[in-house]
Amino acid sequence: MEFPIRPALARAVPTLPTEPGWHFEIKLDGHRMILRRTDDGVVCYSRTGRTVTSHWMDLAVPAMALPPGTVLDGEAVIWNSGTVDFGAVQARAASTLDRARALAARLPATYAAFDVLAHPDHGGDTLAARPYTERRTALVDVLAAIGPPLQPVLATADQDTALQWYETLQPQGVEGIVAKPGSSPYPFGGRTLCSVNCTIPASLVTEQ
Repeated sequence: MEFPIRPALARAVPTLPTEPGWHFEIKLDGHRMILRRTDDGVVCYSRTGRTVTSHWMDLAVPAMALPPGTVLDGEAVIWNSGTVDFGAVQARAASTLDRARALAARLPATYAAFDVLAHPDHGGDTLAARPYTERRTALVDVLAAIGPPLQPVLATADQDTALQWYETLQPQGVEGIVAKPGSSPYPFGGRTLCSVNCTIPASLVTEQ
């Protein structure tokens, strides 16, 4: 696996998929981040491949508990009074290093992980080629031993549950639902994922 990787992207659709085999995750408004545990430490990459570790040391330090060879895909999010604060994320990402440290002390970040692409106990780099369902199981297992601020996003194979999240969690900062085919490998740089935005009426939701 070469770094920086090209992260998977979603395409916007008006409804959630109704066919069998789709899985659904909440979509949080944060800073897309690939988190890589190396032999020497942790490296955080932005969606464009820039190294942004120094701005997110409150995530990099706890990620040291991951075994070397682990690669996660997710969002750096900041909770403020029970709601995702995208403005705080933007401020952190655009700040100087000194300012980033001050912001982290006031509003620490959470890493909302939605995929694991490599892990020494789950096939190493070959994990990314396995179906989403296997990667999701591995992700939950891996992060269960770590705990906050590294956490898996809410996910379900039940469309009714996804629709309920869509309709009820917007006040907490959930901006939509992402749908992923359960049998799909990780689509580096591709758009095989679907995304429904919360600005669309829930009655229209059927594919992400």
